Amino acid sequence: MLAGVAAAGLIGPAIDEPKAWIAGLFIWFGGLWAARLMAKADPLLRGVYLRHRAYRGYYAARSTPFRLNSRSQRKRYSEPGKKK
Repeated sequence: MLAGVAAAGLIGPAIDEPKAWIAGLFIWFGGLWAARLMAKADPLLRGVYLRHRAYRGYYAARSTPFRLNSRSQRKRYSEPGKKK
């Protein structure tokens, strides 16, 4: 969707310029070719990307994942920006 909106925004000013159309088509199909080549080389990379997207933006520092925080420590070490 975003690519279509960007393409439409870039096509508008260059609608009467054949050189821009040729360059745009070359870039479009070149990018499509490169994406297909990468997908054929490593089809399991999609799972890596999806796992990467599932990670949180911030992980609070902890000395160990097995530490049990008391009530006052929980309040002190909660995630930044999260309502307490």
